[in-house]
Amino acid sequence: MEFGFTIAAYAVAAVLFILSLGGLSGQESAKRAVWYGIAGMAIAVLATLIGPGQGLGIVSVILIALGAAVGYQLATKVQMTQMPELVAIMHSLVGLAAVFVGFNADIMINNMSDLFEQNLLELGAVAADGYTAIGLPREVYDGLSSFGQLIAKKTTVEINILKVELVLGIWIGAVTFTGSVIAYGKLAGRVDSSATKLPGGHLLNIAAAGFSLLFAAMYLGGSGSWTLVLLTLLALFIGYHLIMGIGGADMPVVVSMLNSYSGWAAAAIGFSLGNDLLIVVGALVGSSGAILSYIMCKAMNRSFVSVILGGFGGPAGEQMAVEGEQIAIEADGVAAALNEADSVIIIPGYGMAVAQAQQGVAELVRKLRAKGKNVRFAIHPVAGRLPGHMNVLLAEAKVPYDIVMEMDEINDDFPETDVAIVIGSNDIVNPAAQDDPNSPIAGMPVLECWKAKQVFVSKRGQGTGYSGIENPLFFKDNTRMFYGDAKASLDKLLPMID
Repeated sequence: MEFGFTIAAYAVAAVLFILSLGGLSGQESAKRAVWYGIAGMAIAVLATLIGPGQGLGIVSVILIALGAAVGYQLATKVQMTQMPELVAIMHSLVGLAAVFVGFNADIMINNMSDLFEQNLLELGAVAADGYTAIGLPREVYDGLSSFGQLIAKKTTVEINILKVELVLGIWIGAVTFTGSVIAYGKLAGRVDSSATKLPGGHLLNIAAAGFSLLFAAMYLGGSGSWTLVLLTLLALFIGYHLIMGIGGADMPVVVSMLNSYSGWAAAAIGFSLGNDLLIVVGALVGSSGAILSYIMCKAMNRSFVSVILGGFGGPAGEQMAVEGEQIAIEADGVAAALNEADSVIIIPGYGMAVAQAQQGVAELVRKLRAKGKNVRFAIHPVAGRLPGHMNVLLAEAKVPYDIVMEMDEINDDFPETDVAIVIGSNDIVNPAAQDDPNSPIAGMPVLECWKAKQVFVSKRGQGTGYSGIENPLFFKDNTRMFYGDAKASLDKLLPMID
């Protein structure tokens, strides 16, 4: 009866998680999708707490309450600009959990082997009828934990499979943990965002991966748990060195990629614990993260393998020199151009998020549209530092969904556009991606805003963006730099739109 209830609850939760992922693909359905996810997780936790093998109920409830309190504090205090690093640090916790579960499984296997030896039995022995010959005294078997009873029923082949699962879980989890911590540091500005490698570069990663395989084989061959410890240390190094070797321009892909890693780590935990829902959810998260990473790599003209290997290859050579000067403009000049324009395209970026200028942008759009002007947004797939970052901010400001266009939908319209406004973007509007084969972003599809009749760039100062790449757009004849905090600049501009 208990098993039937748990299986049914897990099936319902899995369906809700699938509906949640599907709903998050569109702005209109995203809010409903979040509630699907909340309901699915609530059902999953409840079924686990009251289902077969439950134990330490009071401790579990206390830990859940503590986790909920931390989650509530983060949700209410973290700004949208901090969401990428929050996601990264959450991924690290999943990876760490996989490492702990893997070592716990190894300890349990060793303890069960000792227990069977004490009773002159062989762990994993199979009886003539094909079923596992447990053979333990009833009182001993009943005194085991649910996980211990699960191991006691396994055959030798199943125990070996469990060892493979825990090795994979520990390795993927350790890579995810340190990789996510470094990603958090880069996104939060606590670690240098440039690509940095130790002497030896990729050879170190290859050597660490090779020794990881060696220690995994030794562990599976019965060499002992010390091999798992060394494998874990190597995996921790690989996660650190891989993400340190990825530059700031690729960090949105890294966040998505680590999301995929955390999913596969969760799936490995599910196999180790015999939890079907964890396997399903881990596979969903792992595959969706991998697909998203691939889509983003295509949007940036990056090799997926190159990114996951820590920036292997890429353009080399001296970059083209940028000639000319940046010409500044004040709010009245921008207002005059907007009042005369018939068509306007706004390109938001991370600078808009930092300045929390989305409400001012939305008000500007309302004023311009009220005058009958054609106003639209152009969204690059990797705008900001998290997939969908700009879409969320614009939805928060109540910008109509139908005027928020993806890059492929709107890029051809720039030559017929009177005014393009760039708010806090750099790499996604950088013509060097097309003109300079030695640029770090060479070949990356970009929003061709420089083809508009006039371009206004709202920017704090003359510095380069997060990736540290100079942008020739700022020096073009039809570009004017609207310097200052985006929110303050919009506050000056709005009263001048008549």
